[in-house]
Amino acid sequence: MSKDILSVIQSNMGTFSKGQKLIANFILESYDKAAFMTASKLGKTVKVSESTVVRFAAELGYDGYPAMQKALQEMIRSKLTSIQRIEVSNDRIGDHDILSMVMQSDIEKIHMTMEETDREEFAQAVDAIVNAKRIYILGVRSAAALASFLGFYFNLIFDHVTIVHTTSISEVFEQLLRIGPGDVVIGISFPRYSRRTVSAMQFAHDRGATAIALTDSETSPLVQYSTHRLLAKSDMASFVDSLVAPLSLINALIVSIGRKKNEDLSKTFADLERIWDEYDVYEKVEASR
Repeated sequence: MSKDILSVIQSNMGTFSKGQKLIANFILESYDKAAFMTASKLGKTVKVSESTVVRFAAELGYDGYPAMQKALQEMIRSKLTSIQRIEVSNDRIGDHDILSMVMQSDIEKIHMTMEETDREEFAQAVDAIVNAKRIYILGVRSAAALASFLGFYFNLIFDHVTIVHTTSISEVFEQLLRIGPGDVVIGISFPRYSRRTVSAMQFAHDRGATAIALTDSETSPLVQYSTHRLLAKSDMASFVDSLVAPLSLINALIVSIGRKKNEDLSKTFADLERIWDEYDVYEKVEASR
């Protein structure tokens, strides 16, 4: 279901039974808590049976309670403030081992990303990047680290890479001013999504460039302006965005492109080694004076 689950609940309120309305009202008022409750706990909280909760999920069109819970969790990541994130995280972690919980969650996100990534879409994105006239990479806030990492390695492979600086929206458009057909823009954004990144993707798309969205789901606002989408699961670890799976997907992208540009890449590293050797010799000469 692509529609916001809260909107689905509100639009169906008139069709619910008395018990289902209790569940619906609790979710609408406390979705940050409901998203991490089991069906049994949610039922006890609103004083209905667990089976009523399960039927409620089915009534909304979900294939069981876990599917509805997953939709809630995905939705709230774009709505919660940093303070709410901390509160939800503290409730989830409790007295458990934080190291184990966080790392296990990251492992699961990588596994889910690996299983759900469309190989054909990935290959098409790789080809688009390899054949691009110019490449623009854009990421804001926590995604800026991913953009910088991707840009560092792309600069070793290509000679036409721009990491778009995002101090202001006007600065973004100034750097994308000459983008057009044959160019590629890679927009990276995860909940809470960046309006600057979305606007830049729309601008690039309208100018005829190939837009590649690196984001978390088909409901991401980047997707509507993308030619290709690379989806990686992210999660919130307290107030921190877990971007392990997106980084792993970026690694796969770099390696795949590196193999297609193997000859150019080998020449680049040969030139670098020659420069490093000259620099070392120069340092030794300087040190002996």
